[in-house]
Amino acid sequence: MSEEFVRYEKRDRVAWVTIQRPEVMNALHPPCHDRMEAIWDDFAADPELWVAVLTGAGEKAFSAGNDLKWTAQNGGKMPPLPPGGFGGLCNRFDLTKPVIAAVNGFALGGGYELAMSCDLIVAAEHARLGLPEPKVGLMAAAGGAQRLPRQIPLKIAMGMMLTGEPISAARGAELGIVNEVVSAAELPAAAERWAARICECSPLSVRATKQAALNSLDRPLREAVAVQQYPAVLDLFRSEDCLEGPRAFAEKRKPVWKGR
Repeated sequence: MSEEFVRYEKRDRVAWVTIQRPEVMNALHPPCHDRMEAIWDDFAADPELWVAVLTGAGEKAFSAGNDLKWTAQNGGKMPPLPPGGFGGLCNRFDLTKPVIAAVNGFALGGGYELAMSCDLIVAAEHARLGLPEPKVGLMAAAGGAQRLPRQIPLKIAMGMMLTGEPISAARGAELGIVNEVVSAAELPAAAERWAARICECSPLSVRATKQAALNSLDRPLREAVAVQQYPAVLDLFRSEDCLEGPRAFAEKRKPVWKGR
């Protein structure tokens, strides 16, 4: 696969996905969507990969979202998005492997929707997060209008969306939508640290936890607790790792996870 627009690296158990269009603040056009769709497909299918980190090239922008200049130059028409949605990720509701957003600058519009589609957000101090679509006659149609009110208090989410005004990384941390704020220089190491911590856990346990948590968000608590037949949960309790964890604890050693 060409890495002209998006770089895909595999480092041990971690996939690093870097949007490489800094000249347009890492905005996405159709070739980016197709490339990222293929990347997430590969990440999901590769048993050696347990966690992914998504970031943007340079220090100015994570992603400014949709490439409006490309859209304007092509008559305002865009080809249909891939099945995974914007960036191949925003509509990918069956991905049980965790994804970390390393927000290295502006995460606006579709860029912020991509970050919200990730499980964790680590942000540089200068990062700005927002959904400015109403300022250009659009709306956050890649899940942002639905995700933001689910991830921060409703009135604050509505204030952000109806004005199009972004917030700082520090404010994002106050609201609980950003896990950690670090200097720009420390961002790659911070994302790597989070990924390493996740990789210390059983990968099947992590996937079962993610699937159970996200699939139960819209259910009443009693019903959510009663549902135990999630595929990732069943895979976990049938796995060798489910036996290895208690055995390693009893033997006072680190577990050796096999992911099966």
